Amino acid sequence: MKLRIVPIMLTVVISASVLFGGWFLYRQMALQNPLANVVSQYDGVKDSHIDIKQNTVTLNLDLAPDTNLQGLVQHIKKEGKSVIGKRELKIQVEDHSSEALDQWWEKAMLSVAEAMDNKQYTDIQSSLEQLAAQSPNLKAKATIDDTNVYVSLSDGKSGKFIILPRQPGNMEVWNHA
Repeated sequence: MKLRIVPIMLTVVISASVLFGGWFLYRQMALQNPLANVVSQYDGVKDSHIDIKQNTVTLNLDLAPDTNLQGLVQHIKKEGKSVIGKRELKIQVEDHSSEALDQWWEKAMLSVAEAMDNKQYTDIQSSLEQLAAQSPNLKAKATIDDTNVYVSLSDGKSGKFIILPRQPGNMEVWNHA
């Protein structure tokens, strides 16, 4: 029996195209598009990039300076629950910070880190307000949920968003905020 190479190769190519094409369509239509719609519905989201893997969903967000970050995260968790499922949700916010905001955050970081380590979360907002009183046009807001502390800084033109995990000793987020 002689094997014919052309029909075998054609079958392999068509089968691979159907399988990978179906997988790609499923990923786009059933996972990424619904989650992209959930994210884009929220006020203040300029742009988003979604990366869905087996165990994680990573959202790279571009936000307006006055966006309620905690509200956005809660909205994504609630409305995107069917897509996220048991995957870990990782959110990275594009940094549009000004030099003044960066310098201000460096001053505030010590008191925020101390409050985080001591689990005195109410001290975060009060220390941010004290430091913000020294700088005109600066708005600082801290909110909390069961997993993170969300810090939003704005000077009217630019914004800085920091997500701090509520696990002591986990300072990984400080560097990419």
